[in-house]
Amino acid sequence: MEQGQGDLERLLKWAAEIGISDSTCCGDSCLGEFGAARDLREGELLLKVPKSVLMTKESLLLKDEKLSLSVNDYAHHSLSPTQILAVCLLYEMGKGKISWWHPYLMNLPRSYDILATFGEFEKQTLQVDDAIWAAEKATLKAEYEWKEANVLMKQLKLKPQLLTFKAWLWAFATISSRTLHIPWDAAGCLCPVGDLFNYSAPGEEPSRCESMEHTMHDLVNEDTSGMADVEQLVSDSRRLTDGGFEKDVDAYCFYAKKSYKKGEQVLLSYGTYTNLELLEHYGFLLNENPNDKVFIPLEPEIYSSCSWPKESLFIHQNGKPSFALLSTLRLWATPQNQRRSVGHLVYSGLQLSIQNEMFILRWISKKCTTILKNLPTSFEDDSLLLSAIDKIQNLDAPLELNNVSSTCRDEICAFKANVLQKGERSSMESKERWRLAVEWRLSYKKILVDCISYCDEIVSSLFHQNNSSQK
Repeated sequence: MEQGQGDLERLLKWAAEIGISDSTCCGDSCLGEFGAARDLREGELLLKVPKSVLMTKESLLLKDEKLSLSVNDYAHHSLSPTQILAVCLLYEMGKGKISWWHPYLMNLPRSYDILATFGEFEKQTLQVDDAIWAAEKATLKAEYEWKEANVLMKQLKLKPQLLTFKAWLWAFATISSRTLHIPWDAAGCLCPVGDLFNYSAPGEEPSRCESMEHTMHDLVNEDTSGMADVEQLVSDSRRLTDGGFEKDVDAYCFYAKKSYKKGEQVLLSYGTYTNLELLEHYGFLLNENPNDKVFIPLEPEIYSSCSWPKESLFIHQNGKPSFALLSTLRLWATPQNQRRSVGHLVYSGLQLSIQNEMFILRWISKKCTTILKNLPTSFEDDSLLLSAIDKIQNLDAPLELNNVSSTCRDEICAFKANVLQKGERSSMESKERWRLAVEWRLSYKKILVDCISYCDEIVSSLFHQNNSSQK
């Protein structure tokens, strides 16, 4: 499972021999990064992977009668498609060099950093309850599914090291982070070479978001004239991914999401994900993710005062409250006996009054401030801690911690205690997950900090505007 330049070269040679056409791209020196071998136009075909090469439950069973008989046993019908694919993947790994997919399997990562792999220390360093709970749920789900699949794995006589929860986590993470959608199997497929492209988040233009919110409101209020627009927007959102299985050519095809110059790294999008979702499913996050968001707790009466779905009430990655959140709070801050008369203005995105706007922005700013104060460390603390983590080369080397808060010093000591009994590789894996947890909570806090700055700036502007109008 260890990656190397030699393994990559063997993979690309094998890929060419079995019909994977990759004429427009060439592998860069770093695995997972593909550079354009020539100028590419937006929408141009990048890669075509024949169906016969895709690793699916169907293809794995066709190549192995023993596996097929065991999997199709009625006793295992309760297992999900993903569990079946995970078992098949471990079974195929157990074959070693005799596996038809061996060149591909040797290029799979040896470990992953998805939330399900987080230990108790890494989970707690996420700090935010929703994120901690997401990590705990992911681990519990993986453990439950492993226990369910254990009977089938033992029936297949997998090697002892492939029966462990650690091995299951590896297979679970491989499927979570690398499978691509196919219409005939809910578990998806593993796609040799096609899963080496790095990720780029699709942008979300404000006008597009607001258009979606406006149109959804029409539907909520039983105005179906916007149904065609919603269907178009939903259809467009599905095109945010840059590849798909095409039945007419019986292959998985990948396309350039934009134009590239020769030598530029070619990136693909898996869809729109928040940083927590990227961490949960793929094991990484982005410093500038236009699809990231923060949900702030709202009182029940706020939810009941509007018709917006809860998932639309959030703060954008740039710190600006969503259209729906502003609309909801404007209506909630209006006396109940006046709400019906101003509802059409609220849902059009208009301010009701300077006083109303200042009130809701101060309310949002206060909420964000409270959330930040209730977390163990500040935005500034985490920035310094992240820098300190990057300087940890080994556990015995002393660190310069003069600028780090006592809480962060305690966290560093806890990390060292947590990995003291582990081997060198486990320590480095734990360090990377710890770093990801701190990086995630830092991006979470940055959204709140930016929101406070944004709200306070608008309030100040409105205050001066109000004073000027009264003179």
